[in-house]
Amino acid sequence: MSKHVAAGPAEETGERHGPAADLVRRLTRWADDFPEPGVRFADLTPVFADPDGFRSVVDCLAALVPDADLVAGVDARGFLLGAGVATTLGTGVLAVRKRGKLPPPVITREYQLEYGTAALEVPATGVELAGRRVLLLDDVLATGGTLAAAADLFTSAGAHVVAAAVVLELEGLGGRARQGDYPVTSIVTV
Repeated sequence: MSKHVAAGPAEETGERHGPAADLVRRLTRWADDFPEPGVRFADLTPVFADPDGFRSVVDCLAALVPDADLVAGVDARGFLLGAGVATTLGTGVLAVRKRGKLPPPVITREYQLEYGTAALEVPATGVELAGRRVLLLDDVLATGGTLAAAADLFTSAGAHVVAAAVVLELEGLGGRARQGDYPVTSIVTV
């Protein structure tokens, strides 16, 4: 099996993925031409707002790397996932922020979005990252630039990215191929 796994039906990946995948498929709201023409935006807000949806997603993601000692949620919807999963695992959580949201000094990585460019940052001081076992979380994997940039931030700080996971993967955009040498899991792939 590839290190990059799409969590599919329960019979393929274990029971923990079945209910979460079903709820994500049912509750995701799609918006065409947002935030720009030609982009089909997956809005996971209804998944997170539904108690069963949110709990299923958090439980599914927490089961992936129970020995991670830091959960990192990517700005902004990854924050919701990160907090839930870190609480479940009993670990710390770190918000991977968009440029300009943290005071210096910071570690910065620029990357390409599906619809533009951006940069991510984590603190360069105040949080010991060297040697940490990091689980990276984001809501959607599209072009893969966001997760790859986040992973690079942690690697450059001496942390070990043990896995990355997303709720929804847009398979046609090739984001999985841009990821490093860490397992990548998606609950649903479209």
